[in-house]
Amino acid sequence: MLLYLLILIVKIIEVTLGTVRIVFITKGERLIGAIIGFFEVIIWVIVISTVLKDVTEDPIKVFIYALGFALGNYVGSLVEEKLGVGTTRVEMIVKEEQGEALAENIRKNGFAVTVLEGQGMKCNRYVMISHVKRKRANEFIEMVKSYEDNVVITVNEIKAVYGGHGILKR
Repeated sequence: MLLYLLILIVKIIEVTLGTVRIVFITKGERLIGAIIGFFEVIIWVIVISTVLKDVTEDPIKVFIYALGFALGNYVGSLVEEKLGVGTTRVEMIVKEEQGEALAENIRKNGFAVTVLEGQGMKCNRYVMISHVKRKRANEFIEMVKSYEDNVVITVNEIKAVYGGHGILKR
């Protein structure tokens, strides 16, 4: 029973590391991804050799291994969300009348925003673009919604870029 629990826990840790590694690599943090991958493979070799040893006499190990994999994906996604690596692009579309006040409020709260003029079906609009650290994206969106409830918001993950006000790599 202890062996099953050990396989489960170690597999969850290994898959969680794999999930986080992929995120770091896709966000341009290759060195961190490589270091995580090093430890991930060491753990994988140890776990798989334990599972494959006498697997025909103890097939429950395969089930526990698969359960650890599934739970590891779930836990990994939670860990990745908490880490909040990277930057998001938040686009907001508001009526022209609310645009300037919203932009001022965004800046007053320490965020950068670029404002473009646009035309909607019935009135002029402001298209506002902010690049926000992913860790602060929910805070930013809630701040915008609390200030202006008649706003269209879209959020996109972006890869590391250069320049900008305060958050992007140089």
